[in-house]
Amino acid sequence: MSDASTTATDALVLVQRDARGVVTLTLNDPARFNALGSPMLAALQSAIDAVAADASARVLVLAAQGRAFCAGHDLKEMAAASDLASHQKLFAQCSRMMLSLQKLPVPVIAQVQGMATAAGCQLVAQCDLAVASDAATFATSGIRYGLFCSTPSVALVRNLPIKKAMEMLLTGDFIDAATALDQGLLNRVVAPEALADAVEQLVQAILDKPRVAVAMGKALVYQQRELGVEAAYQLAGQTMAVNMQDADAQEGVSAFAQKRPPRWKADA
Repeated sequence: MSDASTTATDALVLVQRDARGVVTLTLNDPARFNALGSPMLAALQSAIDAVAADASARVLVLAAQGRAFCAGHDLKEMAAASDLASHQKLFAQCSRMMLSLQKLPVPVIAQVQGMATAAGCQLVAQCDLAVASDAATFATSGIRYGLFCSTPSVALVRNLPIKKAMEMLLTGDFIDAATALDQGLLNRVVAPEALADAVEQLVQAILDKPRVAVAMGKALVYQQRELGVEAAYQLAGQTMAVNMQDADAQEGVSAFAQKRPPRWKADA
């Protein structure tokens, strides 16, 4: 990335932003396998909120330091605070962070270099796109410890066929990256040394598209998914009509008719 700036290296989440508006958040607690304890969730939430407030942001990449992408919730923290109210607060905090990724007006890409388990697997599933190293593995392993991965199941069943998701949720067994790709959790699987380049290809493909159309399209996809088919078509039709009023959409249609490359507003 060009002209990048990065936060202090001792932060739980490293924030890097380049001149194109590409923000990379890197989970930076490798000793604890980047577990989603309360401090990590708070750091992620703060960084995501900053992206949401940045009108020039175009893409968010989620990456991680160390051997694991994310090992899910910090079970030691959960065991230390055993009362219902503490656990309700923790899962509400996590759910808010996950939903914040979906609500962002920019696409979110998971760059998965290693193991992603339980809420870490949920984090991958919650992203709009996901690219993984062929060394990465995935599991919703809570059931092995008597804790069904209920919140991870929300994202998982929206990525995988139900029987595949249920097998992961009921057994806690790991799947490899090739299987995760085949089942729909991932978009691409590459060799570890090619991971950053594969993510960059997706980033550039998104940057080449108009910002407004991308933002409207992302919001529409997730809204219509939860609706019945008639309501979904109604919402989609209204979204396309509004999208068509944007100058970039009008430029794109004109460029197609005139058989020339479009000149987006951002490039003017």
